[in-house]
Amino acid sequence: METRLSKFDIFTSINKNQIWVRFKIETTNQSKSMFTICALYKFVHLDHLEEFRVSILKAMDKIGICGTLLIAQEGINGTIAAPGGKDEKIKQMLDFLKQEMGFDSISCKFSQCIETPFKRSKVKLKKEIVTMGVEDIDPIKSAGTYVKPKNWNALISDPNVILIDTRNDYEVELGSFKNAQDPKTTSFREFPDYVAENLNPETHKKVAMFCTGGIRCEKSTAYLKKKGFEEVYHLEGGILKYLEDVDKKESLWEGECFVFDDRVSVDQELKPGNYDLCFGCRLPITKADTKHKHYEKGVSCHRCYDASSKSDKNRFRQRQQQIKLAKIRNEAHIGGAVNKQIELKRIEKKEKKKS
Repeated sequence: METRLSKFDIFTSINKNQIWVRFKIETTNQSKSMFTICALYKFVHLDHLEEFRVSILKAMDKIGICGTLLIAQEGINGTIAAPGGKDEKIKQMLDFLKQEMGFDSISCKFSQCIETPFKRSKVKLKKEIVTMGVEDIDPIKSAGTYVKPKNWNALISDPNVILIDTRNDYEVELGSFKNAQDPKTTSFREFPDYVAENLNPETHKKVAMFCTGGIRCEKSTAYLKKKGFEEVYHLEGGILKYLEDVDKKESLWEGECFVFDDRVSVDQELKPGNYDLCFGCRLPITKADTKHKHYEKGVSCHRCYDASSKSDKNRFRQRQQQIKLAKIRNEAHIGGAVNKQIELKRIEKKEKKKS
């Protein structure tokens, strides 16, 4: 069954100042349309960030791209998606970023899924495109040695190499490379403390690191080199590129890989995995977790039940009820489509004032 958007009904809810959009869904007997997903990043020195943000948001709207992109003075990072088993729209967006924005040689990893992994388009301005919180780290000049996925197994099988997973603890829980060390960080900001307490350039001569798509390792390897570590390696393209390029029979990856979209995780064939997401804390949960007494779909799980207030839970329940009703009516409940149009109108008015 393929779903497509037809005439839609837009209405607003004064309560909580939220704007809801209800799109009537028509169904046909055609097969479901696939979505092409592209995780991308590029470290490059940028100025005029607001102009970049406006141009990119307009391009996403014109081409028909959903997803989230972050831009900062150090570059661009994010994931985008578009309907269709082929990647024409993704190619258009990448061509725009390269030709119009000047982002040559963007690092990209591709995958597909049946349902859209994003409900809206966002372009956010950030201080860093991946937040470590350490100044004077420049991956453009001092990142570690890139290792292609096809050569990764040989490197991490070397007994003299210390292998480090630079991702957060909740990501590592889902899967990692065999014998990789888990820093047990809750955010990337904690990584420098882990290095200070656990690594020494005098004793750890060879260090190999990896992350989801490669971007965190650009910074973590640059940081280690700044601290005096000489032989520092990282997996080019990250776990996603490894799973894309390396045959499952030869893979040293164990488990699933957490991803920052509605798929939650992917397996070794880059297909949506077996995890769900708790709306209350945005952390992955298993089927067993849904049996816990503190789990309530769309509201809380065993991790965050005590962290959210009663009013928070009631607000989450109202949202979940809206989603449930939309599914019963065979409609898509999307909370950001109108906000995007409002943002584009705001941009147009701002540009008119300048001219």
